[in-house]
Amino acid sequence: MSANVKGMMTEKAIFAASPKREYAMFGAGCFWGVEDALRQVEGVLDVQVGYAGGHVDDPDYEVVCEGKTGHAEAVLIEFHPDIISYEELLEEFWDMHDPTTPNRQGPDVGDQYRSMIFYFGDEQKTKAESSKAARQEKHEDPIVTEITPAGDFWRAEEYHQRYLEKRRKMGIE
Repeated sequence: MSANVKGMMTEKAIFAASPKREYAMFGAGCFWGVEDALRQVEGVLDVQVGYAGGHVDDPDYEVVCEGKTGHAEAVLIEFHPDIISYEELLEEFWDMHDPTTPNRQGPDVGDQYRSMIFYFGDEQKTKAESSKAARQEKHEDPIVTEITPAGDFWRAEEYHQRYLEKRRKMGIE
């Protein structure tokens, strides 16, 4: 996967990667904070922000924010499975957002901020469903997280990549 390529990542292209590199994709609200938090997790090799789960090819930030594409702000995570497992990434996902609020995370409102797990293959699907069921036992309110096949991932514009990291380097908090 090239960080310079803007466009969709298909399941076939992703699994052509090295066997010590696996992928996960989540939507958990604004992708800036999700990306920043996941970059701090040991075993995470790379995180890209983008759009997934929609019905429009090559969407951009403005059209996604209009709410007419069906896309969620998402992160594509490349991880080393010998250092962090998919199940451990799921725990990070649950802990970083409120999975009981539909189409909202904090002050961000809209279907692009919905809670989603995009799975690559039946094994991830099974683990995601089990993880959701276990997490539901800990919540009084229903968990609204969608679990869906990964499909296409459209990499967001370059200014969104590592957004919070760039702001910190400029002295902006």
